[in-house]
Amino acid sequence: MARKIAIVLFNLGGPDDQKSVRPFLRNLFRDPAIIYAPAPVREMLAWLISTTRAPRVVKDYAKMGGGSPIVPETEKQARALESAIGECTDDVEARCFLAMRYWKPFVRDAVAEVKAWGADEVVLLPLYPQFSTTTTGSSLKAWRDAGGGEARTVCCFPTQPDFVAAHARLIREAWRQAGAPENVRVLHSAHGLPEITIKRGDPYQWQVERTVAAVTAALPEISDHLTCYQSKVGPLEWIKPATEDAVAEAAKDGKHIILSPIAFVSEHIETLIELDEEYAELAAERGAAGYTRVPALGADGQFIDALADLTIGALDGPLGLKPPEGEIFCPAEFGRCPCREAAAGEAGDQAAE
Repeated sequence: MARKIAIVLFNLGGPDDQKSVRPFLRNLFRDPAIIYAPAPVREMLAWLISTTRAPRVVKDYAKMGGGSPIVPETEKQARALESAIGECTDDVEARCFLAMRYWKPFVRDAVAEVKAWGADEVVLLPLYPQFSTTTTGSSLKAWRDAGGGEARTVCCFPTQPDFVAAHARLIREAWRQAGAPENVRVLHSAHGLPEITIKRGDPYQWQVERTVAAVTAALPEISDHLTCYQSKVGPLEWIKPATEDAVAEAAKDGKHIILSPIAFVSEHIETLIELDEEYAELAAERGAAGYTRVPALGADGQFIDALADLTIGALDGPLGLKPPEGEIFCPAEFGRCPCREAAAGEAGDQAAE
């Protein structure tokens, strides 16, 4: 009899209509993984930020039909992943469940659906390739808080071969479609984080840089690459360079810009508005030789192969965290790496004994 394997796909989610923009933003900014403040202060800030930002953000979502495409895109990824796993193995019945952090379907909805389905085992598969306490960490906590129970957990996959190859191929295709310009710079844009988050031991930036290094190595025909970070919010210092500054600098240098959303696996407001409109306009204003945006991975076959490989690999061995290639990936300085935290906890338990 086939094993019933539930695959839980985590992502941030997005408002599905104009009315849900403000509550989505409030859910985002009330998360203690996002706003480092005592609960009463955090709730006040979440109300203030969502209230003041909602009118502008509503206009951006209106350009996309009123809501975010992230849930429909994740549904496509889910169906493609189920098919891919079905082709790889005969003894597994796989079903994917969406677990969005800040809007429907929520993580708690996924917990209820997985239990109702009667899964034999659960694989938690964050659609955040690079681990951060603000994304994967927050989603996994929401899973535990909702009573999700033990599972096989993919913590990250910043250098998974098919994932890297898919990015490299899409960049190469975009470059060729632009006429294979020689004076080109690839900007690998990832969502930014406050510097304080990295200083607290979050491995996200280091993992993004590992992804870019692997993708760059797969593109020997293009020599000019830069990692940059977008979507800054609030007064804190954020990791640099900012994508806006990188676009302006590339334009000043007379480059044709190839912009790749290196940490995003689906299209949403950060790609469709920031990259396609705001940075494209900036590039044109500053006199860039050209501007070409690489699509997000979406349901690209090679990316789905990467997810299938991660899922099947997670079924081996005991329950718990499944680090890349079976061992701790992040250097010791990144103490918020979940695998390092787990190892430290085990060491502490053994010392206590």
